[in-house]
Amino acid sequence: MLDQLRGGLVVSCQANPDSPLRDPYIISRLALAAAKGGAVGLRIQGFEDVAAVRAVTDLPIIGLTKTDRDDTEVYITPTAAEGVRLAELGAQIVALDATARPRPEPLTDMFAAVHAAGALVMGDVSTLDEAHAAYAQGADIVSTTLSGYTPYSRQLAGPDWDLMRELHVAGLPFVAEGRLNTPADAAQALRLGAAFVVVGSAITRPDVITGWFAQALGSHTLP
Repeated sequence: MLDQLRGGLVVSCQANPDSPLRDPYIISRLALAAAKGGAVGLRIQGFEDVAAVRAVTDLPIIGLTKTDRDDTEVYITPTAAEGVRLAELGAQIVALDATARPRPEPLTDMFAAVHAAGALVMGDVSTLDEAHAAYAQGADIVSTTLSGYTPYSRQLAGPDWDLMRELHVAGLPFVAEGRLNTPADAAQALRLGAAFVVVGSAITRPDVITGWFAQALGSHTLP
């Protein structure tokens, strides 16, 4: 499965709860559009969306949930039960938060449960140390997704190129994700050693992209 994704573009098709696109059918259409454009895989959030996308395409799915909990800051697939359900619905890879933050369940237990359900595990990390720990506990691949989303990781406006370099030098296979907003960014991530690249907002979130343009125009004074 990882070989099938190697060197390619995975498109994250997600919509926030307040988005006009927040509908499993619409997410499935975004997934088909990404496939038509050349995506080798899809990153899909939520049980309904994973099921809807699996029904219309055979492309590999990286599945995840986003769950707010009072007992932890961990947000991406915080429990083994959620990871197992994603696998049952057709996600061949389950992405989950593999940061060092306190969590409701041990990572080793979560990795084992997802593997038992027949899926691979992607550990979303924010630092090199977390990547080492994720591999030591059984992750199949790690992703730079959470750089900037933990208080102790680099807080950057753009991609965390330094983390990618660190992972490459350490010999740790990794996926590049996070603030990769241009084709040039995606190509640079591959040059820095990424196994493959995940892009979301710049492709599938027109509200966010519109905001970029509107903000840029609003920052200039008309002649």
